[in-house]
Amino acid sequence: MKKRKISLCLFMFVSLGLFAAELKAKDVVKEAEKKESIEESLSYVKNQIAKTTVLSEKRSLYIFLGNMQEQLAYYDDAKKSYASAAGIAAANAEGMQKKSNEQLVLDAVRCALSQGDYETAHAYLNSSIRNSKDNLIQAYTKLYTQWAALCSVESKEDLAEPVEILKAYSKVDSMKELRPAILLTLWYVTGESQYSKEITKSFPKSTEAAIVNGDAQLLPTPFWFFVPKLGEVEQGIGSIVIQNAEKEEKTSSQSVSKANANQNAKDEVVKLQLGLFRTENNAKLLVEELKSKGFDCYITTEKRSSGTTYYIVLIHENKERTLADKLRSSGYECYIVD
Repeated sequence: MKKRKISLCLFMFVSLGLFAAELKAKDVVKEAEKKESIEESLSYVKNQIAKTTVLSEKRSLYIFLGNMQEQLAYYDDAKKSYASAAGIAAANAEGMQKKSNEQLVLDAVRCALSQGDYETAHAYLNSSIRNSKDNLIQAYTKLYTQWAALCSVESKEDLAEPVEILKAYSKVDSMKELRPAILLTLWYVTGESQYSKEITKSFPKSTEAAIVNGDAQLLPTPFWFFVPKLGEVEQGIGSIVIQNAEKEEKTSSQSVSKANANQNAKDEVVKLQLGLFRTENNAKLLVEELKSKGFDCYITTEKRSSGTTYYIVLIHENKERTLADKLRSSGYECYIVD
């Protein structure tokens, strides 16, 4: 009998020791930040999630993983991570980002829309979040529902209903916290300057105002590229002005060096990214559309560590560095890539 008690005590001691050795989510994050590359960080977090048994810690790690994946434009992976976190009924882990499961569902919807997956977005939106008692969750659900509708339209005629609904949303108090996003959507889809003027007037410090002014650009995702538009938007060239430029004038020798450096920069081949797609056909559609407007773009592929192959639409900037402006004036966002 005594031997059995001793064995039982040893078993309990070992079990508790193993449980105590399990890292908390906040410790995993600290270790992930020490990795030499983002891919190593992602792999490390995924491995730790598989080992984690405490639901609150696992849930928070999924949220952290989703955040990283979304920032890297791994929208399909991020969508799955957020959905996995939302499916865990547990509290927020200590020292980690605080989010409700309803917020996580919306995060998954946003990522689905970013990759043009409006069917999954609709499925998530038709879940229990439609009955949320949180006013902001309700507001986001309504906005994302219209974004999903815009993402699925195939002709300008199909835009009428979502545009009218968004116009109505822009005037009601229950949607006031999302008004900048609503106005930006209306401006982008209709091309009407009344919406951009309202953004810069009422929300001058918002991200939406920065986009209108040309100080920021929309990410080149399927949502923004495949929505038919009723008119072309006129984006500003940038509202940031350098003050007292005369005080920053360089000596003649410095000016010559700068001129030479600028010339060398112009001689370099610069690539502009116009889109990042999980579906090759979507990339081809964008290329066909751009080529019909005189832009000589092409497709390259990139296989991520997740195993997903992405199709990237690129174009070479011209020596005068004017192509990016021409693309944006034609309604296509782009940014420089290595």
